[in-house]
Amino acid sequence: MINRRGFLALATAGTAATALAACGTGSSSDESSESKSSGGGAGSGFPVEVKHAFGTTKIEKAPTKVVVVGWGDADVVAALGVAPVAAPEVTWGANANKSTDWLDAQLKKIGGKAPARFSDKDGTPVDKIATYQPDLILGTNSGLTKEQYDKLSKIAPTVAYPKVAWGTSWQESTTMIATALGKKAEGEKLMAETKKKISDAVAKYPELKGKTASWVYFTPTNLNTVGVYTPSDNRPRTLAEFGLPDGDGIAKQTKSSKSFFVDLSAEKAAQIDSDIVVFDELQGAEPSKIKSNALLGKIPAIKNDTFVSIKEQKPSAAMSGPTVLSIPVALETFLPQLAAAAKKVK
Repeated sequence: MINRRGFLALATAGTAATALAACGTGSSSDESSESKSSGGGAGSGFPVEVKHAFGTTKIEKAPTKVVVVGWGDADVVAALGVAPVAAPEVTWGANANKSTDWLDAQLKKIGGKAPARFSDKDGTPVDKIATYQPDLILGTNSGLTKEQYDKLSKIAPTVAYPKVAWGTSWQESTTMIATALGKKAEGEKLMAETKKKISDAVAKYPELKGKTASWVYFTPTNLNTVGVYTPSDNRPRTLAEFGLPDGDGIAKQTKSSKSFFVDLSAEKAAQIDSDIVVFDELQGAEPSKIKSNALLGKIPAIKNDTFVSIKEQKPSAAMSGPTVLSIPVALETFLPQLAAAAKKVK
């Protein structure tokens, strides 16, 4: 899947920042053995209705062939004991299966088959999705257009995002998908377990308390600007759940934005006043180049070495599209990096 996570690959290839268009807990023990084949294990209590940006979708009976078109939706489906029959290829943080390690581990746990993978780099492939003969299509964290939604709805009941494309929180996705599968109670349990994992992990790092953090990106081919993700994006949203909101200065810059990011000129980079700055380390935008840049080097967290440059795609993907499966991975691989940076804050 390109979209939000694909900006990194695009940037590495030299594409301008304007090309941006946009990554567990296992199922409970009584649910983990329900699905032994793709799509099995949906709950009862049908019909159910799920509200979203394009209306309300009614699902008459328990689905048996679930196709996902949303980012991270496959994680939630699998965490609820159901193996999706098809999902987009993962292009950031992927393994050799064009999947993620955490999804593969969950599918193994529930005895489910790996989903067929399709490319959505040119948009949601409606005709391809039809070949899977789904009885439910999920895009709770996606960029579906109304036209695409209408076409998909002719194939099977389709659930889009609740409000803004690519702006769905992990809690919203979990609630919507659990409802669609007739597993609302299981979804609530998963969320409670995940929230506890977050609070328990954060409690191990008291140095994080009272600190602020921003997630930014640098485009290797254009260091005249710096992008800052806004609170509508899941990266800063999850940082805030870890107890690390944006600094006051940058919060004012992003508060009124309806986009998931804002671009600042390098001349204004010093306004990024959070104690910690997080960014993906890309060839051409390594920390040494950012620090030596006359303007970007004035960002307080860059100047004070209280930044986290993510070298590996796995923790970045886990934070970019947080789910009940990927958040534990982020807590294990990324949270310690945040804590190390927090210890340097004076």
